[in-house]
Formats: sequence, structure tokens, C-alpha cells
Amino acid sequence: METMERGALKKLQYRRLMNTLRRVIGSVGHYRLKMVQADVGIEDIQSLDDISKLPFTTKDDLRDTYPFGMFAVPQHEVIRIHGSSGTSGKPTIVGYTEKDIGCWSEIVARSIAAAGGKKGDLFHIAYGYGLFTGGLGLHYGAEQLGMTAIPMSAGNTDRQITVINDLQPQGICGTPSYMLNLAERMEEKGFNPRQSNLAYGIFGAEPWSEEMRAILEDKWGITAVDIYGLSEVMGPGVAVECQEEQNGLHIAEDHFIAEIIDPSTLLPVEEGKEGELVFTSLTKEALPIIRYRTGDIASLSSVPCSCGRTSIKMSRIKGRTDDMMIIRGVNVFPSEIERLLLQYKELVPHYQIHLKTKGSMDEINLHIELQDDLYNHLGQNLAHENLSRLKSDIKHTIKANCLVNTEITICRPKEIARSEGKAIRVIDWKKQQSNLFS
Repeated sequence: METMERGALKKLQYRRLMNTLRRVIGSVGHYRLKMVQADVGIEDIQSLDDISKLPFTTKDDLRDTYPFGMFAVPQHEVIRIHGSSGTSGKPTIVGYTEKDIGCWSEIVARSIAAAGGKKGDLFHIAYGYGLFTGGLGLHYGAEQLGMTAIPMSAGNTDRQITVINDLQPQGICGTPSYMLNLAERMEEKGFNPRQSNLAYGIFGAEPWSEEMRAILEDKWGITAVDIYGLSEVMGPGVAVECQEEQNGLHIAEDHFIAEIIDPSTLLPVEEGKEGELVFTSLTKEALPIIRYRTGDIASLSSVPCSCGRTSIKMSRIKGRTDDMMIIRGVNVFPSEIERLLLQYKELVPHYQIHLKTKGSMDEINLHIELQDDLYNHLGQNLAHENLSRLKSDIKHTIKANCLVNTEITICRPKEIARSEGKAIRVIDWKKQQSNLFS
């Protein structure tokens, strides 16, 4: 499947797309209504290009039909339930049949293999277990590949360190921010993360930059690859980088069709142009999804890869449409600021972006943290003139690259909260203030 000739793959995609459309039209009332409202029928889809005629699905559709209204099979055929984090309300609920779990496990097994994993490896899973798809998704994929899964879940950092030191796993997975936290804690306990047996890491569930990759690879002495997924589409494994190039994520196109649209016009964009990522599932039974607007910003490329896989690749996620900050008319993603900050060796790779309003204008207060050695070298004096120059240089760099002004707050070592899951990079005081008065 991963090296299928493109023409044969397109035929397979079209056949599976038509089967999926018959499933949703026959079993999901919400989709039948959307198709009627869009004035499109299954007979209008004569080729893959016609997918643009189909209506979009959004998170609101899943919330409006909560909990099981989008399921295409009876509940007794659903063998597992997962859901989103639900941080902005109720979680979006997704279900899996036995066949769905089998397909997902195979896709994740392929993803782990692309990252360098192989049968017999010990695989340390530091993603959370539970409704979140990360832990169980990687767990079943690892077992499918013939690995020995170590189901650590997230948190309990000291015990994670003990297991890494004692069991000597070859591979690890988790969020990149937690992997930074884990390495930092190991160093505090007198261990060198580079001296572990780890050879590769599979990181995702949050956007992370090339600069973050370089730091993780240096701290751990590993090959770090990006994995993509979201619960509404399946979970982790929708796309993954290969160890050969680490340059774009191969999409499992035998199971998903990917599109990039302009989030304003909702029209397709040219290959290579950034826009909103849209996915249609091709093999899911319990919760087939049609043109799901992910909110993630990326681009697509069909440039051949040296690994031999023939699937198109998506770029690494730049950010989410709802994460984009508009500062005095300028659009800025947190990942752009991260890329610039992590170039400063004086700083640890932990930061927070505080959004505030001054008068009628929005502004950024960027909280950064000093390396221990520098902090002690400067006599633990945050008012030191060297730090004034550092703040000025960072402000200039961000202004030159992102076209926005920032205020800089320098924090003492360990002052910024560490993550045991997805990192909280942006604190929007404007939203918190409006919630107080709503």
C-alpha cells in the first residue's frame, strides 16, 4: 500500500470513497440532510475531483449530534469510544468497530516502522491513555508491529525515568513538550538522556518547530519524527514522517483523502500553498467522516520521497486557525515565535505567550526562561544589563520576522510551568477577562 503506483491508488481511493458515501447516506441522517442542502447526490461524484462538491463536516456537526448521532453503525457494533480533550466544552465522541480498530492498528504500525521501529523493539509510550487517542493508538500499533509496548501513559516523570533507564527501550513516543520536560528532569537527577538506549522518538499532538526537533535530537541522541492525527478523523497515524528524510509527513492515502482549502473562500488551493487541512475517511465504519475541516494549517506536496513511499506528503502543522493571533492587523502563529526563540542558546525551550489588551489594541507579552548557568553567572540578577540587551535583541528579531512588537518578561529557571501532556503555550487574558463578565 505504501509504494502503490499512483494510478492504482487513485482507483482504490475512488472505490472506497463511493462505498463511504453509500454508508453515510444510508445510515447517517445528519449527512443525508447536508447532502440535500448542498444539492448533491452520490451520482454527482464521477471522479475524485468531484469531492469538492461534497459538503464540509466541522466540529460543530459532531457537537450538534452529540454523542452518537454521527455513528453509521448500531451501537452494539461499536467496540470502543474515544473523544477529544473537550477543553472548550463537551468532547467530540468518536467510535470504532472491530474492523476500524484493525485498520487503525495497521496504520499506526506502518507509522512506527516509517520512524525506524521494528519487531522486537521495546517501545515506551508516554502519551496519555483514556479517551485521548494517543496512548491506545500507539499501543495497538506497536503490538501490531510485533513490538513490546511499555504503557507508561503521561506524567509520573520520575517513574518514567526509572523505566527508561532500567528497561532500555529503543523507541519512545509522547508530546514534544513533555519530552523536553522528561529530559530536563533526568538531568536534574544526574542522568544524561543521551546515554539512554533510545534511538528514535515519535512526537505529536501539538505543533512543534524544526528548532524544537534539533533540541530534542541533541538532548536525547535520537531521530525525532513527527506524527499527525486527530480523534475526529481516526487518531495518531493519519500521517507520519519517514526517518529517511524527516521532511513532510506521508499521508495514509489508502485510508484518507487530504485536501487543502483557503479557510476564507473554502476553495482548493494549489499544491504547495498553505491552507486549512481537510480529510475524508475511506475505510471507517463506525464514524465515517466527509471533508472534515481540521482547523490545522499545512500544505501538500507530491514530490517523490527517497524512502520509496508514493503517498503525498503534508507539511508539518504550522498552527491552527483558532490559534492564530491577530496583533494589530498582523497574523502570527505561536510556532513562528517558537522557531525564533529556540535559536537563543541563553534560553531554555520553555516559553509562554500572554495576550493582553492595552487600550483598544492587542499586544503580546512573551515570557521566556533563562538557562541555569547564565542565571547563576549573572548573580541571579534579572535586572542585569546583559539581559536588557538580550531582551532588546529578541524584540528586534521577532519584529523583523513576524512584524509585531512584543514585551519580554524574563523568568527565573523553572518558573514557567512544565507540561505532562500538551503544552499551554498561549494564555489569552482577553478571553479569560471576557468570560468573567459573560
